Amino acid sequence: MSPPRATIVVTGSELVRGDRRDENGPFLASELTRLGIEPDRVEIVGDRTERLEHALRQGFESDLCLVTGGLGPTHDDRTVELVARVAGVPLLVDQELERQIEGVSRLIAERLRRAYADFETGVRKQASLPEGGISLGLAGTAPGIVLQAGSCAVVVLPGPPRELRRLWPRALETDPVRRVLERAPARTRLALRFFGTPESAVARALAEAGGDGDGVEATICARDFEIHVDLVADPAGEERAGEIATSLRHGLGRYLFSEDERPVSEMVLDLCRGQGLTLATAESCTGGLVAARLTSVQGSSDVFLGGVVAYSDGVKQGGLGVPEVVLEQHGAVSAEAAAAMARGARERLGADVAVAVTGIAGPGGGTPEKPVGLVFVHASGPGGEQTARLELPGDRELVRGRATATALHLVRRLLESRHTST
Repeated sequence: MSPPRATIVVTGSELVRGDRRDENGPFLASELTRLGIEPDRVEIVGDRTERLEHALRQGFESDLCLVTGGLGPTHDDRTVELVARVAGVPLLVDQELERQIEGVSRLIAERLRRAYADFETGVRKQASLPEGGISLGLAGTAPGIVLQAGSCAVVVLPGPPRELRRLWPRALETDPVRRVLERAPARTRLALRFFGTPESAVARALAEAGGDGDGVEATICARDFEIHVDLVADPAGEERAGEIATSLRHGLGRYLFSEDERPVSEMVLDLCRGQGLTLATAESCTGGLVAARLTSVQGSSDVFLGGVVAYSDGVKQGGLGVPEVVLEQHGAVSAEAAAAMARGARERLGADVAVAVTGIAGPGGGTPEKPVGLVFVHASGPGGEQTARLELPGDRELVRGRATATALHLVRRLLESRHTST
């Protein structure tokens, strides 16, 4: 039995222009794959009526159509209106939903010191559902909606990723979506995450292990400077998927860091938490990106104490206690400076573990001896120290991004080595 097909329509002219990166399409495609539904197409479309209506008409030919964005109170938020038009049903005001949105809007009006009358038209607009539509409740002032449109189950979700992810589990519990899920064949998904080896090496190892076919769909994706391999198997291909995973573990085991899809930032925090350790950062060329990755994880405050962005030599000396002689003899971009920064962060911030990054991100500032892309990373903790020297190609963004990923993985390796030795 072939899996149900799904179309994802992501709306927003700012996405088409490239002003903002789409996070919803990849998230929903991954969720569908996990649930055994085939993502047939992800389409990003602007706010123009005719283009969005065309995308919806195509999407309604699928078994499941997921639509995100365009649920606001203004005139250019047309998603619900067009979903109703394509489904051939009228829009009706849901009085209970109107009451809920009014309550939220009155609080906003009070906070902004504006009259509620300014919000009233938008409230009524957002409370209008296609006839037969099921409200998923609110995330902000925008409701999620599920509608059975002929043979297609339609799910309409807010554009802000946090709001979408809050309402997505509710959509899975509705009857139209459950009927699609019941038709999805059981599929096994294995996720292997590698760091420190090129994509070509992983592709070669995957090909040598057998690759696609015989009930297994294998994909490779370079993401966040890591290589992600996903194996999705039909029931008949489960054994073969396991054999492929075993082969990859055997050939690339030293680079394999995760099989549970946790990001490395979360793994670092969990390792610290499990060992009763606190963590700090000292950053120069990455400008706080390592700390940002760590603090993006919910609950990080019980482990992460803080960080110092020591861009100048003066801050390296005054804020982190890097000895002047180190800077004079080796320079701010050196293994010695990175080590002193990490140790200084542990001492000054009272952390058990610290990681430091210093380098030349470019485009200027390089010399023949220390070219653009040269980065030193140092992790220091009670279990020892680890260091990395990188010579990275690419522009400033790539150098900083790769250095950030290396810093997190260096801490992970330090903590894993300490864990295995205790």
